[in-house]
Amino acid sequence: MPEVVVLAGLALLGTVPVVALGAVVLRATRSRSLTTSTVVLVLIPVLAALAGFTAVTRLMFDEVFTQLVVVLAVVLAVAVPAAIVLGRAQARATVWERQIREQERAAEESRRELVAWVSHDLRTPLAGIRAMAESLADGVVAEAADIERYALQIVRETNRLAAMVDDLFDMSKISSGTLRLTLEPLDLREIVDDVLATQQPTASRAGVDLRARQPNTPVLVVGSDRSLARVLTNLVGNALAHTPPGGVVEVGVGVTDGRALLGVTDTGPGIAPADLPRVFEVGYRGSAARSPSAGATSGSGMGLAIASGLVAMHAGDISARNTGGGARFEISLPLLAPG
Repeated sequence: MPEVVVLAGLALLGTVPVVALGAVVLRATRSRSLTTSTVVLVLIPVLAALAGFTAVTRLMFDEVFTQLVVVLAVVLAVAVPAAIVLGRAQARATVWERQIREQERAAEESRRELVAWVSHDLRTPLAGIRAMAESLADGVVAEAADIERYALQIVRETNRLAAMVDDLFDMSKISSGTLRLTLEPLDLREIVDDVLATQQPTASRAGVDLRARQPNTPVLVVGSDRSLARVLTNLVGNALAHTPPGGVVEVGVGVTDGRALLGVTDTGPGIAPADLPRVFEVGYRGSAARSPSAGATSGSGMGLAIASGLVAMHAGDISARNTGGGARFEISLPLLAPG
């Protein structure tokens, strides 16, 4: 029995320093890759076993000791590469899981913001419609001109509510991947002409100069004319809403590096730097620095998110930046190859 105690003591004397040193190394490398930590964890028990056996044999390097060293060397030769491979795989899985959790948290936060402002925005026109309808029903408004004015306002608010519901429905289909587009060859110049024709009355009422800058040759892409028109309409409407009277909103079409470019530039106050990374998020409205101009009609607040989703479905990119004298939204789409 005393011999066993002596052997245990010698084994502890050999292994404890190795384990302690391994703990120090592991702590020092914890900020590095998960692969490094995995390799250290593999080395600690193997080297501790070697140190413990060395202490027990009292540095008697006999044949048994040589066999043990060979076995441990083989174990290390197999275990260390395996630890590197498994560590990298685990690191990738960990990073992927972290990204998924971050995306889920961001999506949940976005949903909460969406519910909050949609609830507020839906209540506002509903309250107005209810008040005007009750006034008409109770006979409080009796003059024909007032009755007509109330009725027109009810129609406008109802149309606004319908547009908000449509945006919610479209955003839901884009997010769930159930929206299907019919793609065909298109000339971006024609889409610009159609959108500017429909938005010109709004620009005139707002006192904003709405203009286009287009090349003389076609700029062909493969896409859905309805969806791309929706994208451009949202961008132009957003620009008009944030451009003061006397300002300019310009829609430009061009080709750069084999891709079609569609840009909307305004002379408004620009976008707060803190808001730029989030302007295309659902339910994000940003700071008051880029609040709608006086008299501008507030939309559903999902226009930019819908535009971003539709552009992505066309294998394109959309971005926003400040120009020093306003803001610029730019869409890049694959150019249709000739022939």
